[in-house]
Amino acid sequence: MEDAVSENAGAQAPLLVAIDGPAGSGKSSVSRAAAERLGFGILDTGAAYRALAWAALETGTDLDDPAAVEGLMNLWAYDITLQGEQRVTVGLVGASPIDVTPAIREHSVSGQVSRVSKHPAVRERLNAMFLDIVAGSGLPGVVIEGRDITTVVAPDAPVRILMTASPEIRATRRAGELPGMTHAQVLADIEARDAKDALVVDFLNPAPGVTLVDTSDLDFEQSVQAVIDIVRAVQGAAEKS
Repeated sequence: MEDAVSENAGAQAPLLVAIDGPAGSGKSSVSRAAAERLGFGILDTGAAYRALAWAALETGTDLDDPAAVEGLMNLWAYDITLQGEQRVTVGLVGASPIDVTPAIREHSVSGQVSRVSKHPAVRERLNAMFLDIVAGSGLPGVVIEGRDITTVVAPDAPVRILMTASPEIRATRRAGELPGMTHAQVLADIEARDAKDALVVDFLNPAPGVTLVDTSDLDFEQSVQAVIDIVRAVQGAAEKS
């Protein structure tokens, strides 16, 4: 037993790269591309909230009842791939694990995610789960992206990045992903969401120790390289020390 503990203690922990940012900033696509080129894993935290909402809907759990949602978390098993094509699997007591990758992206689920994410205790448990996933990944590093990643989920990560862009640029990017909506409609939606987010999170000013990457004037490749450069700089500094 002592030998096992000693061996684990000496294992190299994955380098954690925490990336925050508003919708349309490019954080999801840029994070994934940067992770692949670095040989790291990518952890999409939003998928867990979607999967939990899906599980609540499937089991008839009251999404607005924090105790009920926490009870559901005692009965589920969550798994997500960190490399390659993303696959999300959910297991519930008494049932075989189910691949819910496409299901959690359906509109019927997306519209319910905020009902589970609003519970502080649920967020706390998922945040702990995210760190456990990273610690047990066996990878040299993991890029973890989502909301509140640099300040709440992984405030001690060696690399913390706030990726942002102007509302106009983000609207242009999002409009291409939302057929049927005009640029003006998407911009209005983004500005409304920014105003709501501003009540609880600051996507404009990085917290102390967080590096700001403004992608307004960067194309995709430049944005990916900016992240890689930041990671490499931290790795280089660590090697020297």
